[in-house]
Amino acid sequence: MPVNSSLSLPSACTAAGNDSQLNSSVSYLKFGPGMDYFANNFREPVKNNVTLSVCKDLCSQSCSCLGFFHGNSAGSCYLLENHLGSFILTDHNKERLGYVKVLVGSSHGNPFGSNKNQKHNFPIAGLVLLPLTGFLILIAFVIIAILWLRKNRLSKTKTVKPGQSNSLLSAELEMISIPGFPRRFDYEELAAATENFKNQIGRGGFGIVYKGTLTNQTIVVVKKITSSGIQVKKEFYSEISIIWNICHVNLVRLTGFCAQGKQRFLVLEYMNRGSLDSTLFGDGPILQWGERVEIALGTARGLAYLHSECEQRIIHSDVKPENILLHDNLQVKISFGISKLISHEQSTFFTAMRGTRGYLAPEWLTSSAISNKVDVYSYGMVLLEIVRGRRNCTLQRYSHITENDIEGNGISSYSPGSDLRLIYFPLIALEMHVRRRYLELADPRLEGGVSSEEIEKLVRIALCCLHQDPALRLTMANVVGMLEGGLALSEPRVKSLNFLRAYGQRFTETATMQGPTSNGATIATYNSLSYISPQQLSGPR
Repeated sequence: MPVNSSLSLPSACTAAGNDSQLNSSVSYLKFGPGMDYFANNFREPVKNNVTLSVCKDLCSQSCSCLGFFHGNSAGSCYLLENHLGSFILTDHNKERLGYVKVLVGSSHGNPFGSNKNQKHNFPIAGLVLLPLTGFLILIAFVIIAILWLRKNRLSKTKTVKPGQSNSLLSAELEMISIPGFPRRFDYEELAAATENFKNQIGRGGFGIVYKGTLTNQTIVVVKKITSSGIQVKKEFYSEISIIWNICHVNLVRLTGFCAQGKQRFLVLEYMNRGSLDSTLFGDGPILQWGERVEIALGTARGLAYLHSECEQRIIHSDVKPENILLHDNLQVKISFGISKLISHEQSTFFTAMRGTRGYLAPEWLTSSAISNKVDVYSYGMVLLEIVRGRRNCTLQRYSHITENDIEGNGISSYSPGSDLRLIYFPLIALEMHVRRRYLELADPRLEGGVSSEEIEKLVRIALCCLHQDPALRLTMANVVGMLEGGLALSEPRVKSLNFLRAYGQRFTETATMQGPTSNGATIATYNSLSYISPQQLSGPR
């Protein structure tokens, strides 16, 4: 066939079609091997036992014939007289050969366009196979991509450091999948942030505290949990989920955590003025009375939120100056120690003691149920330390005086003098309250910068928080109201505070000197806790 010849399909059986077919030479294009028209399996052939040339002649003699199929074995001849657009070609039959009729040199009835576009025509097999092939290639590509991503993910999750069990890894991965969970840091990130854990700024009962700087220049506190055991692991995850859902201006915000192998870290926001104990008891600038009141109020607001305002009501159980942090402009935030938070649902079943000696409520040492009133008791102890500017139990130079109150009871009183004595300040605060001599309780470093009425307000609130009976203690919401001035001050019940006398007396008997502190006082320690009763243990620190 000449190269410049044009091909076209024949027209339908009309006069114009007859003229077109008569004026054009007929040729046939052969389908590819195995290509067949599916309808051939459901109809009779036009002729049987005929040769290929006879079948071709039958199609050539009919202007409506578009093509034919010829079976080699049976000599069957099938003519195609329908429009090609409705054909569906299959490759089921390997014996029949198919041919499509084309006209050479004709432009009539060309369904593919004019002669100038006929160079773009494809055989009918190409029109069917090309889209199908492209679709299959696309599916194969998608399947390969999915398999590769799945393999890559599994290879990452199966990387376990030495000592890390499969069950632990599974639990951690399950926890990470919780939506809204805090950021998980790699151990290497925290090591780099803390200069390989060299910048230590504190130490607690459950770990060491470091100062760190993240890659985005955010300064954070990295708390390393050094305790081991399954209980601590469970409490670690529990504390993360609890702290992350707590949001209050007076509570430290959790930034993230690290759980890699046996390593456990909490990453918390940084408070640049440190903890209250270093500011209140240290050698730095003296906290003025107004600043102390603001610290007391901010702490009370944070505890009130935990007790009654957040979705899951929480008992902090370790309120002390070390867990009260300060930032610029005396912004106050309460920090959380690992294994210290207890929900209200857990409190009635909880038996192990939690907290710090000197701030423990009496019910920790009995079979009484634990409630949020243990935090109220600890807060009262902290409030007295804020008033005095010293630890509640210190060795100081005081003279001892015994006087009678209006009921004839002997009252131990202390005044500045030359005798070095162990002073249990909550007992002194109770006795000075009974005598209404509040100014003597103020931090002497304030040098008269506070009135008796201001001291009375904080001392009365503190004593109302220290009642031995938890039901008689204030709620933290009431404490906030009294500090803000919206509620009238409550009157402490002396009978429910007499246990402080026993605390003070027993500690005096068992205490020994440790040496002077930076502020001139001496912290009392004890030769052997085995000789101290449970009631004594919850007293001075």
